[in-house]
Amino acid sequence: MLKQSLQYKLLQKLSPQQIQLMKLIQLPTQAFEERLKQEIEENPALDTGKDESDNFDEDLSNEYDDAGTEKIEAEDINIDEYLSDDEIPNYKTQANNYSSDDEEKNVPYAAGTSFHQSLKNQLNTYSLDDDERAIAEFLVGSIDDSGYIRREIIDLVDDLAFTANIFTTEEKVIYVLKKAVHTLDPIGVGARDLKECLIIQLKAKNSNKTRSLSIDILENAFDHFVKKHYKKLQEKFNISEEELKEVNKEISKLNPKPGSSYAGNNKIAEQIVPDFSIKITDGELDLTLNSRNAPELHVSREYNNMLKGYKESNTKSKSQKDAVFFIKQKLDAAKWFIDAIKQRQQTLLVTMNTIMHYQYDYFLTGDERKLKPMILKDIADKINMDVSTVSRVANSKYVSTPYGTKLIKEFFSESMKNDQGEDVSTKEIKKILETVIAEENKKKPLTDEKLSKILKEKGYPIARRTVAKYREQLDLPVARLRKEI
Repeated sequence: MLKQSLQYKLLQKLSPQQIQLMKLIQLPTQAFEERLKQEIEENPALDTGKDESDNFDEDLSNEYDDAGTEKIEAEDINIDEYLSDDEIPNYKTQANNYSSDDEEKNVPYAAGTSFHQSLKNQLNTYSLDDDERAIAEFLVGSIDDSGYIRREIIDLVDDLAFTANIFTTEEKVIYVLKKAVHTLDPIGVGARDLKECLIIQLKAKNSNKTRSLSIDILENAFDHFVKKHYKKLQEKFNISEEELKEVNKEISKLNPKPGSSYAGNNKIAEQIVPDFSIKITDGELDLTLNSRNAPELHVSREYNNMLKGYKESNTKSKSQKDAVFFIKQKLDAAKWFIDAIKQRQQTLLVTMNTIMHYQYDYFLTGDERKLKPMILKDIADKINMDVSTVSRVANSKYVSTPYGTKLIKEFFSESMKNDQGEDVSTKEIKKILETVIAEENKKKPLTDEKLSKILKEKGYPIARRTVAKYREQLDLPVARLRKEI
């Protein structure tokens, strides 16, 4: 049996302008500058605050050559709405809370040579026949950014046949790999795993007793070494603890990711430009917004003159009216963009100012143990904004502090109760956990169970599972892998 029912749903939809504003808020300083540049290029009604000579020709007759055709009444378009003194000619979005000592720095990047191109250039100095050179170049192209060839040799043989029309064998590919690729700089590139990478680097050095023993251990007891089964290594190779220490020291000097050490890598490191700056002045916190987030914009003077000419004209042709509708569209976009920038600046400042005062003790001292538990909703409630807006600010913005440049979202953390029933930040607990592990006896590192007991004694009743989770978030290995000789 069919049953009809009527349901009401309350839906909230954002307007296109609101969506664009949210996107502007999310942009960090450098991306915002690019977006600003793009908008100015696309909208001729939007000008920067630089002085311009007023050479615009007010005679519009050349632009509209069909004067005398259909007459349009002036009342059809409300021109005065667009000729407000507020926007012409010096509409600015300045305020008194931007850093006055900001420098306009355009940091140039050296073009350099890419990682893979550098490896190919080195191959040009090798004596290889045509097939070997083609295989070597193919192998170089298969190296990832860390310096490894992760694919199986048989798969590379197939790809050589299908993509490069080179028919060869696994033996030939391995021969070229060892003859050429494994000798390229940085040493260790082209390795198929960590074991091979370390051995290549050791063999490239002048041989001595410790290096020979290191190669022997890596080749024949790699798992024992990685898992730090030192007693088993001493028994297997009949060596003293001191000799094993020397081996450990020698291997620790090697680079496990030779590709990432290349200065001209394919990926140019992104330059972090702080969106805010917090300074301590006379014992008080002083917050400023990077002045690059506060551009000086106004509506184009030329477009202003166009509208004045249209308003003052006695006869208005159809082509003039079409042109004015175009101008109106561009002016609407320009006025909205200027207003959106002002809203962006206000949102950024209000949000960061609230975060700064919420974490006042931390910003005064730099002591992470003084970070209070703080979630997005805490800030959103204080500034009467949506959580998503605070998230957009926190996830993409950086603040310069006396203790370094920090990503704002790092100041947010969940809370838990200590043995006094007080809410404490999980960041505070992690900092204490990190300190305990740093001060432990490395010959007998603390297990997660023992760490849990120590934290409980310090007033933080945390389960072993939680300790393990925090330890992993701190990128600290288990006790066995922290063990030293």
